[in-house]
Amino acid sequence: MGTALNPSIHQRLLLAASLVLGAFLGLTGLALDKAFRSASEEALQARLFSSVYALLAAAEEDQAGRLKMPGVMTDPRFNRPDSGLYAEVSGMQGNYRWQSPSSLGRRFGFLRQMQPGESKIERFNLQGSSAMVLSFGVVWEDFQGRELEYVLAVAEDLKPLREQVAAFRDSLFLWLGGAALLLLLVQGWVLRWGLHPLREVAQALTEIESGRADQLQGDYPKELNGLTSNINSLIRHAQARQQRYRDSLGDLAHSLKTPLAVLQGVAEKESGEPQSSQHTLREQVERMNQIVSHQLQRAAASGSSVLTQSLSVKPVVERIAGSLDKVYREQRINWELEVAEETLFRGDEGDLMELLGNLMENACKYGNGHVRVQAETGQDLYLRVEDNGKGIPTDQFEAVLQRGHRADQQLPGQGIGLSVAADIVSAYGGRIEIGVAEQLGGVAVHVHLPGG
Repeated sequence: MGTALNPSIHQRLLLAASLVLGAFLGLTGLALDKAFRSASEEALQARLFSSVYALLAAAEEDQAGRLKMPGVMTDPRFNRPDSGLYAEVSGMQGNYRWQSPSSLGRRFGFLRQMQPGESKIERFNLQGSSAMVLSFGVVWEDFQGRELEYVLAVAEDLKPLREQVAAFRDSLFLWLGGAALLLLLVQGWVLRWGLHPLREVAQALTEIESGRADQLQGDYPKELNGLTSNINSLIRHAQARQQRYRDSLGDLAHSLKTPLAVLQGVAEKESGEPQSSQHTLREQVERMNQIVSHQLQRAAASGSSVLTQSLSVKPVVERIAGSLDKVYREQRINWELEVAEETLFRGDEGDLMELLGNLMENACKYGNGHVRVQAETGQDLYLRVEDNGKGIPTDQFEAVLQRGHRADQQLPGQGIGLSVAADIVSAYGGRIEIGVAEQLGGVAVHVHLPGG
């Protein structure tokens, strides 16, 4: 039922092409049949005129110079009874009438009165048989100079013409039918050959679903290169995200072992200083919270995908700056937002919010009230966040990107902001670097994301 309601592409193309081919060949056959029938009728009319001229050429004169037809005609069909070609001549106001020997024993009466020089072609029923009749009016001058009017009529049976047209029609449709069958077979093979790459893609996807392959492989036509590349990108994206979840959960389980062991030891400890135990508990709980937050944010990073729509960076930067203004109201942050309207980020909006949010919050937290955010895009996206704080020693540039490491231990925090940003940038195949803000004097964070 589903196949009948939703036919395959091959079936659709084959049906459409067959209908077009059938209509074309049918119209071609009708046109050729009509053209042949018209040509045959025109040839018959031309023969009738030739027969009339032959009658005039064979006409003789009697003693008074009047028209007289001979007893035997040069065309043997006029002499053979029921030959299918008949002639009549009438003149002198009905005083003269002649019929060809082929009309022996019959009186057809197909002759019509015509003016001299006038001719008329019509169909006529010859005693159960249809015929084409030509009536032609002439003037004959006798020996006394009188002009006598005569009418010559020639009739030819249409049965041979109909048989000829029928034979041509049978032959025509036999050849057209054979050609149609051959073209349908060739067309089916061409469609099957042309759609073979699509079947290969479907088979490759089946291999991937069954676990026997991890991506689409093989050489495909250029029309399918975009499709196969996007599918492979989606597969790699899904695999990378799944792997990040696995790694994050594994890291989370491994990281929580030590704090849990410490908490268990504190709980089982029978003696000790209550203040020391409370401090240890708070420290380990904070550490566990830090580990859980870091791993969950790391696992949530969407990563780059070729099918992700691009979004404008400027509204996101302005939204984050507005939110941080409320959090750090006392510091009266001086923002320098140098982001063009056409700057785009190709990825998940949540990832961009998390990335910029961490970098801009760190600049507010560790700076002295002056933050500059720059973004520009071309083939790639470049982000730069600077502050006017005390900065970070150069030997700690790499360390601050690691989870839990904070260059400033005086301010509260979990030390995961830069590491989460690094994980997001890594998920998009980019890079993040820590440097010195030359103009503001604090920290400068450079982010390069491909395909901005």
